[in-house]
Amino acid sequence: MIPESFIIKEEELIKHTNATLLPDEKGLLAELLYNADKEKRQLRIKLGIDPTSTDLHLGHTVSLQLLKKFQELGHLPVLIIGGFTATVGDPSGRNEARPPLTYKEVKENAKTYLNQVGKILDVKKTEILDNYEWLSKLSFSELIKLAHLVTINQLIAKEAFGTRISAGDPLYLHETLYPLLQAYDSVMVKSDIEIGGVDQTYNILFGRHVQKHYGQKEQLAILLPLLIGLDGKRKMSKSFNNYIALNDSPEEIYGKAMSIPDDLILHYFKLVTNTDIKELTGYENELKKGKNPRDIKMILAKKLVSQFYSSTSGEEAESNFIKQFKLKEIPDIIPEFVLEKPLKVIDLIFLAKLTQSKAEAKRLIEGGGVKLKSNKVNDPNTMITENDKSSVLQIGKRKFVRII
Repeated sequence: MIPESFIIKEEELIKHTNATLLPDEKGLLAELLYNADKEKRQLRIKLGIDPTSTDLHLGHTVSLQLLKKFQELGHLPVLIIGGFTATVGDPSGRNEARPPLTYKEVKENAKTYLNQVGKILDVKKTEILDNYEWLSKLSFSELIKLAHLVTINQLIAKEAFGTRISAGDPLYLHETLYPLLQAYDSVMVKSDIEIGGVDQTYNILFGRHVQKHYGQKEQLAILLPLLIGLDGKRKMSKSFNNYIALNDSPEEIYGKAMSIPDDLILHYFKLVTNTDIKELTGYENELKKGKNPRDIKMILAKKLVSQFYSSTSGEEAESNFIKQFKLKEIPDIIPEFVLEKPLKVIDLIFLAKLTQSKAEAKRLIEGGGVKLKSNKVNDPNTMITENDKSSVLQIGKRKFVRII
């Protein structure tokens, strides 16, 4: 009989997120927690992240927040930085192969990961590993033996593979090995639980299969909903450029959060903040009664900045937003300009089609008619950089563009 206290712990760990546990047996997580307590050992909670770019984003924090809860209960997060698997490319949820990366590129991408992860986890109480250490040493004969554990039929049953085959799109051999490599990670770290998004269902369950083959106890899978990106349509992803990065400045995080579609406000509260049920219900009721979604979104934006920086940063970002948007009567919906590289302000104005020519843009600047962050821009050669993202450039009284 599992004590009630462990049933409560299970509920506290997975509430808000609508997580799916596989195997789907009631109380299985509570049983794991109870047995670990009896045996006075830490559960090993695995999460893998492939460093395919330099940024972690809010979508990653859905899993990281759950890891933190386990850590607070005294268990051990095992964070695998996919130094090897990133060079292969996870095909989950994709209709085309990922661009190949070299290990040098992957290592470069991963350089800032610990600082970013440290915004959520206590890295001193986290086991951090690079799967390049063991996967790069697998011999071809060992890989062939591993490949005996999966059939082509099973691979085709994987949604991403089956869809691409049906559509006549290419499926490359190296992509079919990815689930096998991720599963082998579970064997190497002896994971008790693996956390991932629902798009990782096949990979994580295959980890159970491979663990069983190696005589290990099979890991529990905790599958989390995918965070929808700023476009309101697809999952948050670096590939879709619809994300809020953990390394974004407080102003960028606040500004981007204010662009979240209204119907996703509660979705973000549930998945990426620590807001309790009572408070969440309150926001839900206020929205149903007609409260301006912008007001609730401001609470969300402030919470996000405070989580990843500090409460002071949250206050300052909110204050800057109010000064910039509310007091200056800047419209809620304004055009956006994607800043891909630093640009002179005169070039940005012209490229954003706010003037008919650069000469006109220059006249406006020199006449004091251009403002950035509510401050006049006097020099046409002023550079607009990454630090200016989420800011608003105002031209005259009625033209605005948000730099993203």
